[in-house]
Amino acid sequence: MAQQLGFDLPVRTALGREDFFVSPANALAVAMIEGWQTWPSRKLLLIGPAGAGKTHLAHVWAAESGARIVAATGLADADIPALSQSPVAVEDADRIAGDPAAEEALFHLHNLVLAEGHSLLLTASAPPQHWGLTLPDLQSRMQGTQAATLSPPDDQLLGAVLLKLFSDRQINPTPDALNHLIKHITRDFATARAVVAEMDRTALADRRRISMALARDVLARIDAG
Repeated sequence: MAQQLGFDLPVRTALGREDFFVSPANALAVAMIEGWQTWPSRKLLLIGPAGAGKTHLAHVWAAESGARIVAATGLADADIPALSQSPVAVEDADRIAGDPAAEEALFHLHNLVLAEGHSLLLTASAPPQHWGLTLPDLQSRMQGTQAATLSPPDDQLLGAVLLKLFSDRQINPTPDALNHLIKHITRDFATARAVVAEMDRTALADRRRISMALARDVLARIDAG
């Protein structure tokens, strides 16, 4: 069979609240985002592994609060006083550990946003004591921030995440393919994203359905690699 050329078509990621599936693994974090106006000290740290939904929830919160979303790694070059004039969501705050300029910028942003009476959301992959921050004042403020954790997915959440990843690519898996993936992939979101991307690529290249047979072949190839 002739192989069909694959094209890197844009993946349209849905980031609305209606697109976020709630399960016991993330229910507390979702409740904290929805109740943002009652955050202690008007700040929250959202912790979870890659692909767990931190960015999605940051966009949900930004839509509700009017917040701006910024990457922590870009704060050293940002206009901190201007950012502090509205609520702010800072993504991947743990990635600036050891960068003095970025740590100093986050410290000042934290203080200014709260001083202006606005709210601050931060996301990270681990609790602050594991970041390796070098600025003691920033470390104390991060450790003093209430945290909500996105836990590893249960079957319900993993199934919903897989369906969303397929939907973002505008493809529909067969029910048995989805069930096979839920039972056999490593239970983390990064793996789910990689498997869906590989199934999409293989289905297009080989002109195959997103079926259980394809799921088996792709997982076998990934395991062998």
